[in-house]
Amino acid sequence: MTNVFQFQEWVNAHSQRAEWALDRLLDSAQTVPQRLHEAMRYAAQGGGKRIRPLLVYAAGQLSVGSETVNGDVLDAAAVAIECIHAYSLVHDDMPCMDDDDLRRGRPTVHKAFDEATALLVGDALQTRAFEILANAHGDAEVQLRMMKALAAASGSRGMAGGQAIDLESVGKKLDLVGLKQMHAMKTGALLTCAVELGGIAAHLQSSQMEQLQRYSKVLGLAFQIVDDVLDATADSQTLGKTAGKDAANDKPTYITLMGLDYAQKQAKELQETAIASLDGFGEQAQALKDLALLVVNRSK
Repeated sequence: MTNVFQFQEWVNAHSQRAEWALDRLLDSAQTVPQRLHEAMRYAAQGGGKRIRPLLVYAAGQLSVGSETVNGDVLDAAAVAIECIHAYSLVHDDMPCMDDDDLRRGRPTVHKAFDEATALLVGDALQTRAFEILANAHGDAEVQLRMMKALAAASGSRGMAGGQAIDLESVGKKLDLVGLKQMHAMKTGALLTCAVELGGIAAHLQSSQMEQLQRYSKVLGLAFQIVDDVLDATADSQTLGKTAGKDAANDKPTYITLMGLDYAQKQAKELQETAIASLDGFGEQAQALKDLALLVVNRSK
C-alpha cells in the first residue's frame, strides 16, 4: 500500500527547513556591522510564502538512480535564491522605485531602518547569495552551474531587467506580448531558476531539465497573473502590502490589459499546463504539481 502524499505536511516541513537554513547561513545580527546585519535578517526572515525555496526542494526530490542529492547544497540554493528575492523586494519598495511602506505586514526596510541602510541591505543580500553557494560543501561543478543560473536570472536579462522595463512602462500601454516578456523577466526568471537549481542538485539529464523549464516558465506567468488579480481584488491587510499599487501608479497589468475574468481563466489554464508538463516524472513530482495549485489558488 503506497503512502498518500501529504502536501501540507511537506510544505510545513520544508518551510521550516528553509527558515532554519536562513538562520544558519545569514550573518548574526551581533556581527559587525550590527545594524546592517540586523536589517538583512529583518528583510530575509520577515515572513513570506517561501515559494522559491519550496520549488528548490521540490525539484531536488526528482533525483533518480544512484545519484544522491547533497542536502547542504540544496539548502544553500534555497537560501541563496531567497536572498536574491528579498534583496529585490527591499530595493523595489524604496522611494526611487515603487515607494512602498508595507511589506509582509511590516514596515519596509527603508522605513524600519533608513534609505541608505535599505540600499546596502539589497547589495549585501545579493552578494551573500553567491557567497553561500560558493561555501557549500559539495561538487564544484554543481555549485558553478548554480551560480551561473542564479546570476543570469538575477541580472539585466532576468529580474533586474524586468524591473527596468516595469519602471519604463508606467503610464504607457503594453501589448500582451510585451507584458508577458516583462513578467517573464521580473517574476518568472527567479521562479524558473529556483526549479533549475533543484534540478541541478538532483543531477537531472538535459531532457528532464527541459521539462522542468516548461513547467517553471508557465508557473512564473501564472504567479504574476495571480499577483495582478490579488492587487486589484484583495485588501492590504490580507496581502501584507499596499493593495491597489499598480492601478495607483498607472502600471500595465493583466487586469488592465485583458480584464479580471480573462486573467483568472488564464491563470487556471496555465496551472493545468504546468502540472501536465511534469507527467514524465511520476509520483516524485507531486510536490511540484501541488505547488502549482498553491501558486494559483493563493489568497495573498
